[in-house]
Amino acid sequence: MSDSTTARRHELNLYRRYFDLVAAGRKTIEVRVRYPHLADMAAGDTIRFRIKGTDETCDVLVKRVTAYDDFEALLDGEGPANVNPTVSREQQLANIRSIYPPEKEALGALAIEIELLGS
Repeated sequence: MSDSTTARRHELNLYRRYFDLVAAGRKTIEVRVRYPHLADMAAGDTIRFRIKGTDETCDVLVKRVTAYDDFEALLDGEGPANVNPTVSREQQLANIRSIYPPEKEALGALAIEIELLGS
């Protein structure tokens, strides 16, 4: 692997309730569908999360990206408290599935381990 590989920067929108958890350092796993545009995300990349329609952002370092077949496997593999420490596993599953319909979940799920970068 050459040293010329440059870390990429991604910009993703987040709902306020999840943004606040990331910004507080309490959410260490971000859940996404395995969309093609996220396929190349890797450790060392950064993500700028933005609350849609606002200028509020926070930057995180990607520590790890792990693919799962579905959201249930992801929650079991990562631990629900790392995804959202404020609600139960069942509630999280319902919340995630309210954002992503079954045809999106069928693409697979990504657990993105993140670390808040200094503001």
